[in-house]
Amino acid sequence: MTKKLFQKLLHKSGKNYTVDPAIPNGFFRKILSQRIIMLLRGYLKLGKKVYIGSGCSITNKSNIDFGHNVTIAHNTKIDGYASNRLSIGNGSSIGSYSLVSCTSHPSKYGKGLTIGSNSAMGRFTEFGAAGGIEIGNDVIMGSYVSFHSENHNFTDTTKLIREQGVTSKGIKIGSNVWVGAKVTFLDGCIVGNHCVVAAGAVVNGVFPDNCVIGGIPAKIIKTIE
Repeated sequence: MTKKLFQKLLHKSGKNYTVDPAIPNGFFRKILSQRIIMLLRGYLKLGKKVYIGSGCSITNKSNIDFGHNVTIAHNTKIDGYASNRLSIGNGSSIGSYSLVSCTSHPSKYGKGLTIGSNSAMGRFTEFGAAGGIEIGNDVIMGSYVSFHSENHNFTDTTKLIREQGVTSKGIKIGSNVWVGAKVTFLDGCIVGNHCVVAAGAVVNGVFPDNCVIGGIPAKIIKTIE
């Protein structure tokens, strides 16, 4: 009965995978009880159907658009102070112990973060969103992925680097992208649709649709036909 209920909830949320019959019912009871508590917390904090884990911190909530069935897992911190509205699309999730940082210093008002629908970010993801981050639909990411959407200026040798300010081009990730664990995205990089980013890659450049990229710095390993 528990598995059937879980499968029904999956289909309602737009997820179309089939539950593995070998998994004991106790596993699903645990997940369902956790989800109920997270949903209650979401209604209390935001007044809408958002699943929020324990220990989460969300500032400037009025500047954030949460879609239906969004999950913000335990101990995640979201800074909503940004010049653009933050948006997390329907069915998307941010893993535990993640950080969304938009305005980290009073010298610059950050741009913010946009995540499409049905995208899942792993645990310990760091979104340095001062220069703007855009992530498409149906993107899946492993743990310890980081985004750094600004660069420090350093060409003036008469000044300290910390006094020369920053430049920001922003970061864009397309739709239907798989990102492995511990990938680093640097300011100005663009990854197209239907791409795979290998674990540990440092992405600094523009990459087309339908390719596998990896390495330090990341390069095209092969094209997906």
